[in-house]
Amino acid sequence: MTERSSLGVGLVGFGTIGVGVVKVLQRNADVICGRLGVPLRLVRIADLDLTRDRGVDLGGVHFDADANALIDDPAVDLVVELIGGHDVARRLILRALERGKPVVTANKALLALHGKEVFEAARRGGADIAFEASVGGGIPVLRSLREGLAANHIESVHGIINGTTNFVLTQMEQAGESFDVVLKRAQELGYAELDPSFDIDGIDAAHKITLLASMAFGAELTFKEVSIEGIRAITTLDIESAAEFGYRIKLLGITKRRVDAGVERIEVRVHPTMIPAESLLAKVDGAMNAIAVHGDAVGPTLFYGAGAGELPTASAVVADLIELGREVLRGSAGRVAPLSTLPESLVPKPIVPLGELFGRLYLRFTAKDEPGVLSSITGLLGEHGISIESMIQKGRGHAGSSVPIVVFTHPASEAAVRLALDAIDHLPEVTAATRLIRIEDEL
Repeated sequence: MTERSSLGVGLVGFGTIGVGVVKVLQRNADVICGRLGVPLRLVRIADLDLTRDRGVDLGGVHFDADANALIDDPAVDLVVELIGGHDVARRLILRALERGKPVVTANKALLALHGKEVFEAARRGGADIAFEASVGGGIPVLRSLREGLAANHIESVHGIINGTTNFVLTQMEQAGESFDVVLKRAQELGYAELDPSFDIDGIDAAHKITLLASMAFGAELTFKEVSIEGIRAITTLDIESAAEFGYRIKLLGITKRRVDAGVERIEVRVHPTMIPAESLLAKVDGAMNAIAVHGDAVGPTLFYGAGAGELPTASAVVADLIELGREVLRGSAGRVAPLSTLPESLVPKPIVPLGELFGRLYLRFTAKDEPGVLSSITGLLGEHGISIESMIQKGRGHAGSSVPIVVFTHPASEAAVRLALDAIDHLPEVTAATRLIRIEDEL
């Protein structure tokens, strides 16, 4: 063990989460010291905004805009990166690791794109990198996958991992209001950004499921390999139809392990999903997150909590600081590989194409209310081997007007369904592109 009276922390990025980190370090200093053995002392902060009052006491803390100097400062033993983005954050993290300084980050976008480079830099520099806060805010799901579930073949992970989309879908269901109305309210309440694309188009969730899949399956994987679909096209009719049949709609990040003829492949996808209303995951409302992990030995597990916010995310950041601080005091690094699987055992895993998915589907057609339309649609579905479980025409239209037709299928090949929909959407009586929502019953 290295004899230290304290460990110095340097914080790069002093926004909402950075302020939360300062609050937790100050508020819980006694608990942290009791668990680590020495105090975690905030010695330096770097941020471009030097004038805004954050409402925290920075007495004795060096505060300027020079992140490079912070990393090079011998008083800084541990570096926290909270600026986000790719280029600058990547450069700073690599600089710290090359100097042998452990790094804590919440930067899921960077790791989902450049994780291999960052983890290799950590290995070369003999320093650890921790990133619990990058997925699920304060929920300790990554640490559980890395260590608590390390004895398992992970079979699947299903996650509500974006609070903005979960808030929007919950409000649409509870208030019966349209996506646009609810999104505007979410922006007014601070649950959605002025430009919400990152969240509602599924990009944020895709970054997170990339990390979850990499850790669950020991896979070399980047964000670019994830199939992504957001929630913009979800309507109140879809939500009401789901409820009629005992389902709720959630934006899920999904990754599964499949072994066909001895070949292991993985599914990695983000999309709106109908799940049984009685399932635990379906009961997660508002801006909360939850991740269901199924291991072959442990069975189903569920991790629930605040997926974002100042203090929940700061909780995960400081927990990582404590973990890495223990390594510094021990004088060693690499106790657990960043993705649980040893770097030499990480391999690219083939991704299952969406067309090979096989399961039940919800289809919403928009067609003219005319004789023969239903038979044309069902005929084309039948020609492609798609069996209908339920079909409902919602309302009656005036002459020449369109009405929605809702179909729940029996399990079917998604490739076959896509071919059928392409033919159906070219019918002159069909007036809008068909909406498809996948159904996950095994939750």
